[in-house]
This record gives sequence, structure tokens and C-alpha cells, in this order.
Amino acid sequence: MSTVIVFSNFPDYQVARECADKILKKKLAACVNIFDGCTSVFRWQGKVEIASEIPVFFKTTTEVYNQLEIELANLHPYDVPEIISWPIEFGFQPYLDWIVENVEIPKSNK
Repeated sequence: MSTVIVFSNFPDYQVARECADKILKKKLAACVNIFDGCTSVFRWQGKVEIASEIPVFFKTTTEVYNQLEIELANLHPYDVPEIISWPIEFGFQPYLDWIVENVEIPKSNK
């Protein structure tokens, strides 16, 4: 199995925490990092917007990415949530093994 980091921004800490808890309970990620916050500047519906957001990293595997994306999209309050992923190309192997051991492929995907 290969490991990935999935990134999303949330409107506030409470929403990010609730989403993290639900994702972890479903074993779609081994670890979730919730950051203090950032300022996002972006174009939305033809206007430049500025918002305070909470960045969140989900550590998971490629095998559960699709299910994680579906869950995040369903849980997320944004119309078009930012859900992006990139592979972990290199890392401390015992940590990468721990990610794999703590993520579970949903039965419907096996």
C-alpha cells in the first residue's frame, strides 16, 4: 500500500475537529493534523474573497482515498470543498507502516 497526505481547509476549528473524529472512527485515516489557522485569498463566483480557515492534513493510503474523498465532501460545509492529495514519496518507514496498519479499507471496496 502507498501512503498519501490529503489536505482540506475548514471554516473553523469545531467543524474541522468533528470531521476529523468521524474520519478516524471510520478508519479512513491514521492521523489528522488540525492547524491553528491561515488566511486564504481566492477567487469565488467572480470575486476575490478573503477568509480565515483551518488547514487539516489527513494521513492515509491510496486504497482508501476515494472513500475518504466521498466522506469529506459529505461532511464538509463548503459547496466546493478543497480536497487534494499528494503521495508521500519518502518517509520514516516505521511511521509509514503505522499509517498502513491504522487505515482500514471499507468492506465495500475490498
